[in-house]
Amino acid sequence: MNSHRMPFGAAVRDDGRTDFRLWAPAAPQVTLVLGTDAKPTRIPLQAVRDGWHEALAVDAGPGTPYRFDTGHDLLVPDPASRHNPGDVHGASVVVDPRAYRWQDAGWRGRPWHEAVVYELHVGAFTPEGSFKAAAARLPELVQLGITAIELMPVADFPGRCGWGYDGVLPFAPDASYGTPDELKAFVDTAHRLGLMVLLDVVYNHFGPEGNYLHVYCPQFFNEAKRTPWGAAINFDGPHSEAVRDFFRHNALYWVEEFHFDGLRLDAVHAIHDSSPLPIAAEIAQAVRAFGNAAQRPVHVVFEHDGNRASLLERGSDGQPLFATAQWNDDLHHAAHVMLTGETDGYYGDYADGPVGRFARALAQGFIYQGQPSAHRGGVPHGEPSGHLPPGAFVSFLQNHDQVGNRAFGERITELADPVRLDAAYACLLLSPHAPMLFMGEEFAASTPFPYFCALGPELAQAVSEGRRNEFARFAAFANPAARERIPDPNAPATFESAKLRWPEREQGAHAERLATIRELLTLRREHLVPRLQAATAGGRYRFDGGLLHVSWPLGTGAQWHLVANLTDTEVAGTALPSGRVVHARHVGPEGRWPPGAVLVALEEVSPASEVRHG
Repeated sequence: MNSHRMPFGAAVRDDGRTDFRLWAPAAPQVTLVLGTDAKPTRIPLQAVRDGWHEALAVDAGPGTPYRFDTGHDLLVPDPASRHNPGDVHGASVVVDPRAYRWQDAGWRGRPWHEAVVYELHVGAFTPEGSFKAAAARLPELVQLGITAIELMPVADFPGRCGWGYDGVLPFAPDASYGTPDELKAFVDTAHRLGLMVLLDVVYNHFGPEGNYLHVYCPQFFNEAKRTPWGAAINFDGPHSEAVRDFFRHNALYWVEEFHFDGLRLDAVHAIHDSSPLPIAAEIAQAVRAFGNAAQRPVHVVFEHDGNRASLLERGSDGQPLFATAQWNDDLHHAAHVMLTGETDGYYGDYADGPVGRFARALAQGFIYQGQPSAHRGGVPHGEPSGHLPPGAFVSFLQNHDQVGNRAFGERITELADPVRLDAAYACLLLSPHAPMLFMGEEFAASTPFPYFCALGPELAQAVSEGRRNEFARFAAFANPAARERIPDPNAPATFESAKLRWPEREQGAHAERLATIRELLTLRREHLVPRLQAATAGGRYRFDGGLLHVSWPLGTGAQWHLVANLTDTEVAGTALPSGRVVHARHVGPEGRWPPGAVLVALEEVSPASEVRHG
């Protein structure tokens, strides 16, 4: 029916009446307020067990504005609102999700080993900044070789723009991007083109503006556990079952009602949950079970700062027990140090031999697999990961964080030598990992991606000052005058600067980078992807100060070999890997390997050899 049934929010019945339910344990009386401020209709909700309040309204069909009066001289939106066109402080609107007519009945998803992920921010992806405009650009990504779109969070956040990680209405697509039906049409279009669509969701905190749960439902939070955003969400204390239910349903809502092919869970390490089955793992299992029932794969990707390989384990059938994959920050950090020489902050952990560390990340996934981390005070960091399939790692040279957390939001193109950067792209896109590109990266976009938001006046000033003070510890920004040059996140010009300039794709170095990425993804699709399903474990690597060598087993005896010079000096003489050359770039005669040289080869085993060695 393309409608996810929930125990809360507004649900339209077949006869046109609408059920309303709100969990408000701290409110002795809740009133449903229908319509506009000029002509409101007030309907008392009945208090039932365990803090729930409910009512059945006769004249509250689709399109009806509504809010709840919880008794504090405050009208609040529905925390489970499906649509909030007046932003996070405004009225919610009743939605009948069954009204949208889906066109993707034949869509059965795609297996994870085919994933080439493209992360995008809806507001900055196009000049219009809408779901509709983004959908119109999808054919170009298909032609490039992208197979999966990952949307940065779209849950309703305060103001006209934002990264999405300060959302407060997790069920409502932000109205600045369009309506819920327009988001469904985006997914529909993607499926017609053969693209998976993943959604970034935030289950570790609510944003600082527009979160009214503290007023009538303090049980939603655990004051004894603190996070960088305040009290932790209550996933394991008294009354936590209702909280867990809220987020379980949110995950299922996106994959059932909007047909998303997967979720990326933000900062799982920041979710405080000591339950036997933590909420992130429970959600992963729930959405995968839904996918099995719907006969289409649903994938779950974690972001976890702790390199928790145990969350990526596979069962005896080779299927994930919890997450399908995890963002691989280790590979990014080593690559960034290798390409730029920057060693501030967490990059210091990768300053010693970054090329060798990059090789280890390619072969085994995580670099830190239990070794002490100086950046973390010398404590052991990470878990062994070399036994995991390479597809368990989403690897990248850029993402929204690693660009946007820079003072000016510069992209790697401005910081790295283009020849060595092209070699790094070959290593990334022709590795068996699930590669990810950040929007515009494919054509070396000149636009930055700075941090931007549009908070209310009090918070706006605090965020602007805090953003600049964050960089005070860096030598380049020790002077207050230098920090004043850092873009104000709340200035409209900061958001506008992040919008991609699509005509660049056809110009000079931008067109050359686009051609390079397209060529590499074509080679990946033709030679590597057909063999990836059999890749069940990591590879071997070596780096002796000259060339990087990595080999991965692809099953049935096949081997995928990569050799590259990612240093800044020429290397002479090395034995070439066995097998058929799939890709070679800048490899000179007589075994000369200038900076940026790359060779990839496929070594296959003949049936006779398989018998002989069996």
